Amino acid sequence: MKKIWISAIVVTAIFLIAIVGGSFYMLDYSLGYEHKPGDMRGNVDSAYAELYRRVPDMRPWCDSLLRRGLICDTFIVMPGGERHHAIYVRNDSAHGRTAIVVHGYTDNCVKFMYLGRMYHRDFGYNILMPDLHAHGLSEGEEIQMGWKDRFDVIRWTEVAEHLFRDSVAPSRVVVHGVSMGAATTMCVSGEALPDYVTAFVEDCGYTSVWNEFSGELRAQFSLPAFPLLYTASALCKLKYGWTFGEASPLNQVKKCRRPMLFIHGDADTYVPFSMMQQLYDAKPEPKAMWVAEGSKHADAYLDHRAEYTATVRECLGKYVAAEDSLCSE
Repeated sequence: MKKIWISAIVVTAIFLIAIVGGSFYMLDYSLGYEHKPGDMRGNVDSAYAELYRRVPDMRPWCDSLLRRGLICDTFIVMPGGERHHAIYVRNDSAHGRTAIVVHGYTDNCVKFMYLGRMYHRDFGYNILMPDLHAHGLSEGEEIQMGWKDRFDVIRWTEVAEHLFRDSVAPSRVVVHGVSMGAATTMCVSGEALPDYVTAFVEDCGYTSVWNEFSGELRAQFSLPAFPLLYTASALCKLKYGWTFGEASPLNQVKKCRRPMLFIHGDADTYVPFSMMQQLYDAKPEPKAMWVAEGSKHADAYLDHRAEYTATVRECLGKYVAAEDSLCSE
């Protein structure tokens, strides 16, 4: 009997050690990656090279702006003490209209300049594109999955309003995010915001970090949520101050009364297409949705440029013209 108890204790200890070790591994795997914000020139050059590889026709537009010194860098210090970076481009015809474009997981602002071009060249907006915490040239130790990032983006809306303030026209700021940037955008939408934050566009965002991680745990490792996701979430709370469950764009959009356009590719398996309907249903009016047929994760614009641009233009145009609602279907 004594040997049985000893064996049981040993097995239990090994199991607990494996769970704790697995939790640390999962947290580091999902929220940490090699990040060197100090190498500004190298990081920027690499980001532009990746942008031109993915969207070759971006080179002439970016090169033209860079030669004229119109793509500007700015740095601010966030309340937590980290130095955060953004790029911005002024448009003299914007009349107070500005787009904040928010990038995705382990990406940076430069890689999403194609959306900045849409707003700046096609819509006549000022653009400001931040590097989120621990991305690009912004400092930070861990990825925040859009949850704590929401406060940083709210700070960037304040910077943009001050930077692009028009002496005649009122300030109007649109927040547009893709993937984790879309989750960030939705998390922003549920907060108390200044009146100049007028509308949101979310492109392939997830319902919650819990749901996204549990799906990836099954897809990549063939593991159920219990017990690893529970212990990793608890560890995240101890280490970073938030849990996977509370990081919920779904709960945030329930509180949003400002206009939002939902975009998702119906071939997306990384952030399942089904999440779009859940998010859309949870959001009070005004709202609209557009499905990018055949598009995988974060490819909606690249696969359907004309339709994507027309859809966003129509929604924002309704709001800017009427000054009362956006995206009424």
